[in-house]
Formats: sequence, C-alpha cells, structure tokens
Amino acid sequence: MAGAFELIADQFADPDAQWSLGTFGAIAEFMRDADEPAEIARGEHAISMVTPRGGIRLEALPGLRPIAFETITTQSWSQRVAFCLPEGESGMHRRAVLSELGPDSQALRAQDRGAALFDLGLGVLQVDCCVRTSDAGLIEGLRAHAGRSLFEPGNPAMGSILCHSPHRVFITRAGRAEVFQGIPVPGGKAPEGPHTHVLPKLLAHGRTHAATEPIPDGWVSCAHLYPAHPLRDGYGRAVPFDAARHTAFQSLMAQFGDPAHVGVKTGVAAALAAGDGPDRTLTERFARAAVRVALRQARASGAPARSLPAWLAAYDAQRLAEDETEELADA
Repeated sequence: MAGAFELIADQFADPDAQWSLGTFGAIAEFMRDADEPAEIARGEHAISMVTPRGGIRLEALPGLRPIAFETITTQSWSQRVAFCLPEGESGMHRRAVLSELGPDSQALRAQDRGAALFDLGLGVLQVDCCVRTSDAGLIEGLRAHAGRSLFEPGNPAMGSILCHSPHRVFITRAGRAEVFQGIPVPGGKAPEGPHTHVLPKLLAHGRTHAATEPIPDGWVSCAHLYPAHPLRDGYGRAVPFDAARHTAFQSLMAQFGDPAHVGVKTGVAAALAAGDGPDRTLTERFARAAVRVALRQARASGAPARSLPAWLAAYDAQRLAEDETEELADA
C-alpha cells in the first residue's frame, strides 16, 4: 500500500500525468493543464486534487496493488498503471436502476456537499457511476424515474441528464473522480480536460477491463494512471521522443510490471544492441506483444540498430512498411 500511495502522490505532482476511474464501457477521466490552478491536499489516508474543471481523490488502501503495463496501439504503444484490489474487495453497490442517494457528503468541494447524488444504476462491479445536481427541475425529473433502468425504452431520464449536464461522480473503492464540465451533445466531441464516457454496447460485455490489459486473475482495476508518454502530450498530439519520460516509465515497469514482459523486452534490447537477428521462438500472445512494444520503443528512440528491420519484418510488419514508405517519401 505504501508503494501505491507514494506512486500516486508523486504522479499527482506531474501535470502531464492523467487518471481514470471506471470499468469497461463507463469511465471518468481526469487531467489538467500545466498552467491550470490545482489544489492538491494530502492526508494520512487520502490525496485529492481539484481544478476548475474536475477533481480526483484516491485512498491509501491496504492491499491496493499497482500493476504497470504497456500495450500496442495503432501507431506506437500505450503505458499505464492499474491500481487493483482483490476481486472480493473491489465491489461497489451494483445498483441496476436509477437511485437517489441523498446529499453528496463526500464531495471534493464543500460547495457541492449539499447537492443530490443519483446512481445511474449501471450494475457494474467496481464503480458506482453517478450524477450530482442542485437543479430542482432535474432532481424532480430524476426522482420521478427512480427505480427504472436508465436504458429502459421510453425512459426520459437520460435525456434529462444530457440536457441539464450535471456533475458526473464516479466512485470506486480506490477513490472518486468528479467532472464539472458539461456533457457534449449526442455525437459531439468530448471537451478537453476531465470528461466521462458511458457506452452501453461495451457495458453489455460485462467486463471489468479491456482484454488487452494484463490484469491477473482474481484482481480488479479500481483506478488507472497514465504517466507522461514519451511520444505524446496530454491531448494525444505528437511530440519528439522524450527519453526521460521513457526511462521513468521503464522504472515503474521494473517495480510494478510483469517480470516476463520486462524480460522479453530486455532480451530484445540486448539482441538489437548486439546486431543479432530475431528470435522466432517468441510465439505466445503476450510475449509477441512485448516484442512489438520493445521494437517500437527502439525505433522511436532513434538508437542505431542494424538488425531492427529484420525484427520488424518478423514481428511488426506494419511498422516496417511505414518505415519504408517514409524512406521513399524522403528520397
């Protein structure tokens, strides 16, 4: 727990780190700009941060386990840390209908603690997805449809929520995230900064996390950290490869990552440094993914590696084809 809480505190200080709480199909994301006012408060049992657009609080829970991992994306790779609890300790209330919970006494800001909190009733394991409002009209409208599924045909509650755009409050055993910004119109783009997504088609799968996340059996992710990425800024825009960011996350991988993943990547790096050709015995799914991450990181770093094209041809032909296209364009 001490390692998890210290990691959270360290990353709270970095404006380029981002966070989320939720489940597969319903997520609240929190991020801030470097020049954005942010009030950070650390106590013995929790740490919180509030900006004009949203806030987050994470708890110092016994048994909270950080799991660092990397996965392949279309163009590069992602990196994150899942803060997990044993499945038996991760469950929330799993309400399946719209439910009024009373005043939000645990709100991050004192000014919000008298507002009414409603659980949307998504029925998922590790998060209560709620909205919070002081708007009398919205409160009356939601009370009128309490006890019904939000997705029940003919239920106007979701429409009222979209129209009034209340605060969204997502709560797990690890903490809570609050979004003060408005909800975009249907089909509109999510605002920059803190926002939420509720996607019924994904919720229908009943998963606690994406299949690409290597969460060990018996554990459930209750919060995610997205440390500063070597190739992207907080809004997903490309930046020159940042070696310091890369090194920082590799340190987290060494502490909190899967040793097998780290071992595969270490072997690939050693082979590239020696100019050795690809090891074609790495056929297991997650081993191949680790190889692809290592190759993309080697490519992004720009370090000389004469055998890199052969490794890419064996394990990541997409990147090799893109390299060749870029070389033709530069000719």
